[in-house]
Amino acid sequence: MASDGRHLGRLPSGMGICCSIPDLLFLPELVFGGLVWILVACTYIVPANPQAYVMAVSLLCFICTFLWMLFFGCGCHNNRNSWATADVLYHFLASVLYLSASVPLAMVTLAYSGSLTMIYQFNISAVVFSYLTTLLYVIHTVFSAIRWKSF
Repeated sequence: MASDGRHLGRLPSGMGICCSIPDLLFLPELVFGGLVWILVACTYIVPANPQAYVMAVSLLCFICTFLWMLFFGCGCHNNRNSWATADVLYHFLASVLYLSASVPLAMVTLAYSGSLTMIYQFNISAVVFSYLTTLLYVIHTVFSAIRWKSF
């Protein structure tokens, strides 16, 4: 068995995740998702405000993406077809969750648009990174689906 993931068909393992197009997106997803999490955590979360949901989504996706990257990096995927299917499903679910969190976050930020405080600037940054993270998850879903269909 080769250690670079060639024995697993098209699903990479080890450092091979740094060379395939959908798996290259793991690190930007983690970085941008972490930034969303940090920026929302820097603001004042009101109970009627959906930012707690944004925090929950960003934290959940951050942890799951990190674990998913570890599974691929360690080569824990034995059955390539089921893992390819799970990869598409996970990234689709993450993109839907991020989109469902990005829209209310943008609406809350628009509600605070009259004040140019530091919290408003954090919210604007969080909205931008939230939509970028959503885009990364959508792109990852598309390329994972292409890889899944190639089996």
